[in-house]
Amino acid sequence: MTRASIATSFALIIIVAVSTALPLTALALGREEVVVKQRQWPWGNASEPYPWLEYLKNLTTVRGIRLIVLTRHDAVIQTRAKTDFLNSQVAKELGIVDIIYDPAGPGLWIDEIERRKAQGIPIDVAWGGGPTLFNLIYSKGYLMALDPSSQPAVNAILYEASKIPDVIAGASSKLYGPGEKIYWVGAAISSFGFTVNLRKLSEYGLPQPNKWIDLGKPEYARYLPALPLITIANPLMSTSNTRIYEIILQSYGWEEGWRVLTLLAANSRIMSSSDEVRDFVIRGDAVAGITIDFYGYIAEAQNPDCKYVIPEGESIVNADPIAVLKDTRYPVHAAAFVAWVLSEYGGQRVWLDRNINRLPINERVFNLPEGRERPELEKAYRRAVETGGIPFDEDLASATELAMQYYFKATLIDAQTDLVSTWAAIARAFLEGRITVEEFNYLTKKLGEPVTFRDPITNQDVKFTLNYAKEITPKIIEKEFAATLNILLQRWREAASAKYLSVYQELQVILTSPKTTPPTSPPPTTETPPTTTPTTTPPTPTTPPEEGTPTITPPGVPLESIATIVIIIVIVGAMAAFLLRRK
Repeated sequence: MTRASIATSFALIIIVAVSTALPLTALALGREEVVVKQRQWPWGNASEPYPWLEYLKNLTTVRGIRLIVLTRHDAVIQTRAKTDFLNSQVAKELGIVDIIYDPAGPGLWIDEIERRKAQGIPIDVAWGGGPTLFNLIYSKGYLMALDPSSQPAVNAILYEASKIPDVIAGASSKLYGPGEKIYWVGAAISSFGFTVNLRKLSEYGLPQPNKWIDLGKPEYARYLPALPLITIANPLMSTSNTRIYEIILQSYGWEEGWRVLTLLAANSRIMSSSDEVRDFVIRGDAVAGITIDFYGYIAEAQNPDCKYVIPEGESIVNADPIAVLKDTRYPVHAAAFVAWVLSEYGGQRVWLDRNINRLPINERVFNLPEGRERPELEKAYRRAVETGGIPFDEDLASATELAMQYYFKATLIDAQTDLVSTWAAIARAFLEGRITVEEFNYLTKKLGEPVTFRDPITNQDVKFTLNYAKEITPKIIEKEFAATLNILLQRWREAASAKYLSVYQELQVILTSPKTTPPTSPPPTTETPPTTTPTTTPPTPTTPPEEGTPTITPPGVPLESIATIVIIIVIVGAMAAFLLRRK
């Protein structure tokens, strides 16, 4: 072999090695990095922040815009986001002069969308409320497909969305529809658990709960009905608590899940909103309350006695969506707002506010000066992403959500007085050693068993099974079903109350029957509630930090990329040495 042929062979090997190494390195850098760098965006090489802004300005001459945003976010998030956005160059250069929030309850979203559309002032953006709610309005055809061929402005959203992986900790962060078009994008991520007040737990002599089922233990029923120690929210008023109930049903299964929910509701004071649940725990008026993660972090910040707990192996990571509505009159401006919310230079910094404490979905925000000031929030982000959760069936949650919410309301809230009376008697008998573990389990299983009732549609006796929930959910949102729904709710309430009375009567039979063996329950307890209930007043919210001109720190090359390149170089060297020896 001549030196020329050796050189030619060596050059070919180098070409093959480089062409192999570059795609592998790009893969190791992450799919979203490759998309951002390689895709040809219509604004060319414009740089951050907001490289799409000049492009959007050229798509419309309309100014003086007031965007209507349908949202489930609380007032603190609304205020901070509105202030930051209206002060941003995006709003100023596109002439967006106001954000008008519409905080309709989740059960009213469809009616609200239709109402405003009929008035000629359709909603522009939906933001916050969870995937199930967004999947519902998607199924009704209300969301705009992010298709640049029909709406060029959505390129801005797609650019910012390309920084976000499609899946985070096993959960989808985007909804893809026909033709692989995106309909919503997650704007934040959340885990779900409960917040406990450690000092109050100690005062009541209670162990820290670690699982959902722990919140339904009889120890928490010692002072019922006068003093509920747990707080939860009405699912028809809280999307985060709705998601927790769905997690419980999928973690434990339908039948056992309803037993867990029944005992949880029996131990609880039921609030009209999730922030009330959080505040009860902060003040020490409850020992625990079920919360989305950022409410737990707020509680920890406002009261050091509080601790947020993610039930290990019994939670999920959830993307909280944002989307443009199909009937918006201002598609360019709506797209700009959504893109701003997704940008690390824009709305992702809102989550860093110490009075908000949400987990950003765009982790690049932690490379900015504001993000580097929140290492504990980044740690919480890493924990949520790395912990993951149960395999959660989003389609199943969507298919049963309305039935679950209304059944919960009818049987566990409307009939709660009867439920608590029976549960308190069972718990007391168990704690005092008057019934056995087996008898306790038997009674609580019957207490939490889904009811059998006369179905107003078929006029047949049916049980509230998973299949029935799937069948009834689509009907609930139909206006012509309203009268039938009222009958259904009444029958659920009546069946639940009758069930609770029946279980109470069975308890009395057990208590009056002669015992052939000594009970295996714990010994009697004589605890009395603490005489003092100290409270903690939440601090006054601080002024949001001033915005600077952040610069993003380029990500380093992952170790996997370096290892790949080194291996390829070694192979190249070995092949070259072999060719030289042949010479």
